[in-house]
Amino acid sequence: MPFIPHTEADVDSMLAEIGVTKIEALFDEIPADLLSDRLDHVPEGVSELEMLRFMAERAQQDEGYACFLGGGSYDHHIPSAVWDLTSRGEFMTAYTPYQAEASQGTLQLIYEYQSMMASLTGMAVSNASVYDGASGLAESILMAVRANRKVKSGRVVIAQSVHPNYRRTAQNIVRNQGIALAAVDVDATGHLALEDVVAQTDGCEPMAALVIQQPNFFGGFEAVDRLTDWAHEHQALVIAVVNPMSLGVLKPPGQWGETGADIVCGDGQPFGVPMASGGPSFGFICTRDELVRQLPGRIIGRTEDLEGRTGYALTLQAREQHIRRGKATSNICTNQGLLVTAGTIYMSLMGPDGIRETAIASHSGAMRLREALLQIPGVSPFFPGPNFHEFTVKLPARCAQVIPSMMEAGILPGLDLSEFVESSIPDAEYGLLVAVTEKRTDAEIEHYANTLKAVLEHTQSRGGIAS
Repeated sequence: MPFIPHTEADVDSMLAEIGVTKIEALFDEIPADLLSDRLDHVPEGVSELEMLRFMAERAQQDEGYACFLGGGSYDHHIPSAVWDLTSRGEFMTAYTPYQAEASQGTLQLIYEYQSMMASLTGMAVSNASVYDGASGLAESILMAVRANRKVKSGRVVIAQSVHPNYRRTAQNIVRNQGIALAAVDVDATGHLALEDVVAQTDGCEPMAALVIQQPNFFGGFEAVDRLTDWAHEHQALVIAVVNPMSLGVLKPPGQWGETGADIVCGDGQPFGVPMASGGPSFGFICTRDELVRQLPGRIIGRTEDLEGRTGYALTLQAREQHIRRGKATSNICTNQGLLVTAGTIYMSLMGPDGIRETAIASHSGAMRLREALLQIPGVSPFFPGPNFHEFTVKLPARCAQVIPSMMEAGILPGLDLSEFVESSIPDAEYGLLVAVTEKRTDAEIEHYANTLKAVLEHTQSRGGIAS
């Protein structure tokens, strides 16, 4: 039974003190049409045994597939030690470190996390943390608009090659705060062309920030140096959205262009967090020293006590609970501390060399699969150009026809682009976004190519191939 601390006598005594006769009177400001007496759609409760059986059956549905899904969540290997340690009671049941002096272990872990993330991105400071990469982008946009005192327009230019879910999330969060997101279409190669940015921003209000994703949603590489320098020349800040695993081999955003990006955000899922049907994960934000007071979340610092012993402290807290609400830069109540713990342990175990080797192995596998798929009659690049470990191909049949047949063969082949991108991208229903990680073997890659070829041949025999 649930624990109810108050007896009926306690409740009656408190209501009498307040001067009302029943608890419902405390909520009389809620309109009647919003109240519900019954929750008819909620099913009846089941026993623990039945619940465990049901969950086990659902979990088994995810077993046995070779996963080539991507789009922001990737099937990387997670060393056993990551969750063996993360699941310890000291981490699993720990909460936000309000009483900092009594939370030294948690604070040290966050300090190490922030140090590694700052090093990885080439930035000066990192926060800890936000809910996911999408909310991280939204917070970064709010941060950039606050920080850019040279531009008062509240206008942010964002590439169409930025993850569509990130853009939708950011729009939902910032639209009521006087911020306008201006999307710039990708060119025929699936990239953000500087000429298009200039053409679509010419004559408009100055922009406070430019958002660039690298690698972009389609797996391609943007001309980040050129775009960053152009944005800075026009007094705009640059927000970089990155896959942290790619930074094992790619130039960090802190080195983009002449002076580097101003804010870096993304999702930490590749670092020790299971795909888990899309979540939960943790988002990160890193920035330069000058913008640190606009950074949402918290920052942990290392210090010494009077006896010279190392200690850790909450150096900066930007939440409304700690400072005046009107001056707060964040209303995030609980960070993703447990997932950050997993990410920190993952980075500690892998080290720079391990992350680099994982990135290289993932890229190598992706290029092998891409080459094999392009040998299949009718399959062509959807967007050309180099990639990291994710790429797009154009199939001669709609993805909705192909994906179920691939799944019957034990393959999760990728994402149907038409479910993500705008209608301005033609033939998206034929576009497949494929990701390869270090977990995918040569045999799985060969099986994928052979299966897709057979599925397309079968589809053609039934008249399902596009003309």
